[in-house]
Amino acid sequence: MRLLVIEDDATLGHALQEFLIEQGYAVDWLQNGEHVYGAVAGQSYDLLLLDLNLPGESGLDVLRGLRASNRQVPVLILTARDGVEDRVAGLDAGADDYVTKPFELPELAARVRAFGRRRAGQAQPYIETGPLQFDTVGREVRVHGERLSLSVRELSVLEMLMARAGRVVTKRQIVNSLSAWDADFSENAVEVYVYRLRKRLEGTGAGIQTVRGFGYLLDIESVS
Repeated sequence: MRLLVIEDDATLGHALQEFLIEQGYAVDWLQNGEHVYGAVAGQSYDLLLLDLNLPGESGLDVLRGLRASNRQVPVLILTARDGVEDRVAGLDAGADDYVTKPFELPELAARVRAFGRRRAGQAQPYIETGPLQFDTVGREVRVHGERLSLSVRELSVLEMLMARAGRVVTKRQIVNSLSAWDADFSENAVEVYVYRLRKRLEGTGAGIQTVRGFGYLLDIESVS
Protein backbone atom coordinates (compact mmCIF):
# COMPACT_ATOMS: atom_id res chain seq x y z
CA MET A 1 0.00 0.00 0.00
CA ARG A 2 1.08 3.56 -0.69
CA LEU A 3 0.20 6.12 1.99
CA LEU A 4 0.25 9.90 2.14
CA VAL A 5 0.72 11.51 5.57
CA ILE A 6 -0.34 15.15 5.87
CA GLU A 7 1.01 16.45 9.19
CA ASP A 8 2.54 19.88 9.78
CA ASP A 9 4.39 18.94 12.97
CA ALA A 10 7.84 17.91 11.72
CA THR A 11 8.64 15.63 14.65
CA LEU A 12 5.36 13.74 14.49
CA GLY A 13 5.28 13.66 10.69
CA HIS A 14 8.76 12.20 10.45
CA ALA A 15 8.02 9.68 13.20
CA LEU A 16 4.83 8.53 11.47
CA GLN A 17 6.60 8.19 8.14
CA GLU A 18 9.42 6.12 9.63
CA PHE A 19 7.04 3.95 11.65
CA LEU A 20 4.78 3.18 8.69
CA ILE A 21 7.76 2.42 6.45
CA GLU A 22 8.88 -0.10 9.07
CA GLN A 23 5.41 -1.64 8.82
CA GLY A 24 6.04 -2.31 5.13
CA TYR A 25 4.26 0.62 3.46
CA ALA A 26 5.44 3.17 0.92
CA VAL A 27 4.93 6.55 2.63
CA ASP A 28 5.03 10.13 1.37
CA TRP A 29 4.73 13.05 3.77
CA LEU A 30 3.44 16.61 3.32
CA GLN A 31 3.34 19.42 5.88
CA ASN A 32 0.88 21.67 4.01
CA GLY A 33 -2.66 20.80 3.02
CA GLU A 34 -2.57 22.97 -0.09
CA HIS A 35 -0.06 20.57 -1.67
CA VAL A 36 -2.34 17.57 -1.29
CA TYR A 37 -4.31 18.22 -4.48
CA GLY A 38 -1.22 18.11 -6.65
CA ALA A 39 0.06 15.02 -4.85
CA VAL A 40 -3.10 12.96 -5.37
CA ALA A 41 -3.37 14.16 -8.97
CA GLY A 42 0.11 12.88 -9.75
CA GLN A 43 0.13 9.69 -7.69
CA SER A 44 -2.37 7.00 -6.73
CA TYR A 45 -2.62 6.56 -2.95
CA ASP A 46 -4.38 3.79 -1.04
CA LEU A 47 -4.89 5.89 2.10
CA LEU A 48 -4.42 9.47 3.31
CA LEU A 49 -3.62 10.14 6.98
CA LEU A 50 -4.81 13.70 7.39
CA ASP A 51 -4.23 16.06 10.31
CA LEU A 52 -7.00 18.66 10.77
CA ASN A 53 -4.86 21.45 12.26
CA LEU A 54 -2.83 22.43 9.21
CA PRO A 55 -1.38 25.83 8.34
CA GLY A 56 -3.27 27.69 5.64
CA GLU A 57 -6.03 25.43 4.37
CA SER A 58 -7.36 23.27 7.20
CA GLY A 59 -7.60 19.51 7.05
CA LEU A 60 -11.39 19.70 6.87
CA ASP A 61 -11.18 22.08 3.92
CA VAL A 62 -8.72 19.77 2.20
CA LEU A 63 -11.04 16.83 2.75
CA ARG A 64 -14.05 18.72 1.43
CA GLY A 65 -12.00 19.80 -1.59
CA LEU A 66 -10.96 16.23 -2.35
CA ARG A 67 -14.51 14.95 -2.15
CA ALA A 68 -15.86 17.87 -4.19
CA SER A 69 -13.41 16.97 -6.95
CA ASN A 70 -14.59 13.32 -6.73
CA ARG A 71 -11.34 12.03 -5.22
CA GLN A 72 -12.50 8.92 -3.40
CA VAL A 73 -9.20 7.91 -1.80
CA PRO A 74 -9.83 6.69 1.77
CA VAL A 75 -8.99 9.24 4.47
CA LEU A 76 -8.05 8.56 8.09
CA ILE A 77 -8.20 11.74 10.17
CA LEU A 78 -5.52 12.34 12.83
CA THR A 79 -6.32 15.17 15.21
CA ALA A 80 -6.25 16.44 18.77
CA ARG A 81 -9.86 17.57 18.43
CA ASP A 82 -11.77 14.93 20.38
CA GLY A 83 -15.20 16.53 20.71
CA VAL A 84 -18.24 14.77 19.27
CA GLU A 85 -18.93 17.75 17.01
CA ASP A 86 -15.41 17.54 15.57
CA ARG A 87 -15.71 13.83 14.87
CA VAL A 88 -19.10 14.30 13.23
CA ALA A 89 -17.77 17.18 11.10
CA GLY A 90 -14.87 15.08 9.88
CA LEU A 91 -17.00 12.07 9.02
CA ASP A 92 -19.64 14.24 7.35
CA ALA A 93 -16.92 15.88 5.25
CA GLY A 94 -16.01 12.47 3.85
CA ALA A 95 -13.51 10.89 6.25
CA ASP A 96 -13.53 7.10 6.52
CA ASP A 97 -12.12 6.83 10.03
CA TYR A 98 -10.95 9.04 12.88
CA VAL A 99 -8.10 8.75 15.42
CA THR A 100 -7.58 11.31 18.19
CA LYS A 101 -4.19 12.41 19.46
CA PRO A 102 -2.37 11.21 21.39
CA PHE A 103 -2.73 7.73 19.95
CA GLU A 104 -0.75 4.53 20.28
CA LEU A 105 1.20 3.55 17.16
CA PRO A 106 0.04 -0.10 17.29
CA GLU A 107 -3.58 1.11 17.14
CA LEU A 108 -2.79 3.30 14.15
CA ALA A 109 -1.05 0.39 12.43
CA ALA A 110 -4.09 -1.82 13.05
CA ARG A 111 -6.41 0.75 11.48
CA VAL A 112 -4.15 1.07 8.44
CA ARG A 113 -4.12 -2.71 8.07
CA ALA A 114 -7.92 -2.69 8.23
CA PHE A 115 -8.00 -0.32 5.26
CA GLY A 116 -5.63 -2.64 3.45
CA ARG A 117 -7.95 -5.59 4.02
CA ARG A 118 -10.92 -3.64 2.69
CA ARG A 119 -8.93 -2.65 -0.37
CA ALA A 120 -7.98 -6.27 -1.01
CA GLY A 121 -11.55 -7.46 -0.39
CA GLN A 122 -10.49 -9.45 2.66
CA ALA A 123 -13.01 -9.58 5.52
CA GLN A 124 -10.55 -11.47 7.72
CA PRO A 125 -6.97 -10.50 8.65
CA TYR A 126 -5.61 -13.41 6.60
CA ILE A 127 -4.98 -13.91 2.90
CA GLU A 128 -4.85 -17.58 2.02
CA THR A 129 -3.60 -18.87 -1.33
CA GLY A 130 -2.87 -22.57 -1.67
CA PRO A 131 -0.29 -23.50 0.98
CA LEU A 132 0.41 -19.84 1.81
CA GLN A 133 -1.25 -17.93 4.63
CA PHE A 134 -0.49 -14.20 4.99
CA ASP A 135 -1.21 -12.70 8.41
CA THR A 136 -1.85 -9.01 7.74
CA VAL A 137 -1.89 -8.24 11.47
CA GLY A 138 1.31 -10.03 12.46
CA ARG A 139 2.91 -9.25 9.07
CA GLU A 140 4.15 -12.75 8.42
CA VAL A 141 3.64 -15.58 5.94
CA ARG A 142 3.32 -19.25 6.83
CA VAL A 143 3.70 -22.22 4.48
CA HIS A 144 1.97 -25.37 5.68
CA GLY A 145 2.00 -23.78 9.14
CA GLU A 146 5.72 -22.96 9.13
CA ARG A 147 6.81 -19.32 9.22
CA LEU A 148 8.57 -18.16 6.05
CA SER A 149 11.51 -15.82 6.73
CA LEU A 150 11.17 -12.79 4.43
CA SER A 151 12.48 -9.24 4.35
CA VAL A 152 10.01 -6.35 4.56
CA ARG A 153 10.14 -5.78 0.81
CA GLU A 154 9.88 -9.45 -0.06
CA LEU A 155 6.86 -9.62 2.24
CA SER A 156 5.21 -6.64 0.52
CA VAL A 157 5.77 -8.01 -2.98
CA LEU A 158 4.35 -11.39 -1.97
CA GLU A 159 1.36 -9.68 -0.34
CA MET A 160 0.56 -7.95 -3.64
CA LEU A 161 0.81 -11.23 -5.54
CA MET A 162 -1.34 -13.11 -3.01
CA ALA A 163 -4.00 -10.39 -2.88
CA ARG A 164 -4.24 -10.63 -6.67
CA ALA A 165 -3.85 -14.40 -6.95
CA GLY A 166 -4.78 -15.58 -10.44
CA ARG A 167 -4.18 -12.12 -11.92
CA VAL A 168 -1.06 -10.60 -13.39
CA VAL A 169 0.72 -7.95 -11.31
CA THR A 170 2.90 -5.69 -13.45
CA LYS A 171 6.36 -4.47 -12.53
CA ARG A 172 5.06 -0.92 -12.74
CA GLN A 173 2.32 -1.67 -10.18
CA ILE A 174 4.93 -3.03 -7.78
CA VAL A 175 7.24 -0.04 -8.31
CA ASN A 176 4.37 2.42 -7.76
CA SER A 177 3.42 0.68 -4.54
CA LEU A 178 6.93 0.45 -3.09
CA SER A 179 8.90 3.29 -4.64
CA ALA A 180 8.53 5.73 -1.74
CA TRP A 181 11.19 3.77 0.16
CA ASP A 182 14.03 4.73 -2.19
CA ALA A 183 14.23 7.26 -5.00
CA ASP A 184 16.13 4.74 -7.11
CA PHE A 185 13.72 1.81 -6.60
CA SER A 186 13.20 0.44 -10.10
CA GLU A 187 11.84 -2.41 -12.16
CA ASN A 188 15.28 -4.01 -11.95
CA ALA A 189 14.91 -4.07 -8.16
CA VAL A 190 11.53 -5.78 -8.56
CA GLU A 191 13.24 -8.55 -10.54
CA VAL A 192 15.69 -9.07 -7.67
CA TYR A 193 12.91 -9.42 -5.06
CA VAL A 194 10.89 -11.75 -7.29
CA TYR A 195 14.02 -13.88 -7.77
CA ARG A 196 14.52 -14.08 -4.00
CA LEU A 197 10.88 -14.96 -3.44
CA ARG A 198 11.11 -17.77 -5.98
CA LYS A 199 14.02 -19.22 -4.03
CA ARG A 200 12.07 -18.93 -0.76
CA LEU A 201 9.04 -20.66 -2.29
CA GLU A 202 10.91 -23.59 -3.81
CA GLY A 203 9.33 -26.88 -2.81
CA THR A 204 6.25 -25.28 -1.24
CA GLY A 205 3.78 -25.96 -4.02
CA ALA A 206 3.55 -22.25 -4.83
CA GLY A 207 5.57 -20.31 -7.36
CA ILE A 208 5.80 -17.09 -9.33
CA GLN A 209 5.40 -17.17 -13.10
CA THR A 210 6.74 -14.47 -15.40
CA VAL A 211 4.14 -13.40 -17.97
CA ARG A 212 6.37 -11.92 -20.64
CA GLY A 213 5.49 -8.38 -21.55
CA PHE A 214 3.10 -8.04 -18.62
CA GLY A 215 4.45 -8.97 -15.18
CA TYR A 216 4.14 -11.74 -12.60
CA LEU A 217 1.51 -14.25 -11.58
CA LEU A 218 1.30 -16.25 -8.37
CA ASP A 219 0.69 -19.87 -9.32
CA ILE A 220 -0.09 -22.32 -6.54
CA GLU A 221 0.51 -25.25 -8.89
CA SER A 222 3.96 -24.10 -9.95
CA VAL A 223 7.14 -24.89 -8.05
CA SER A 224 9.57 -23.09 -10.35
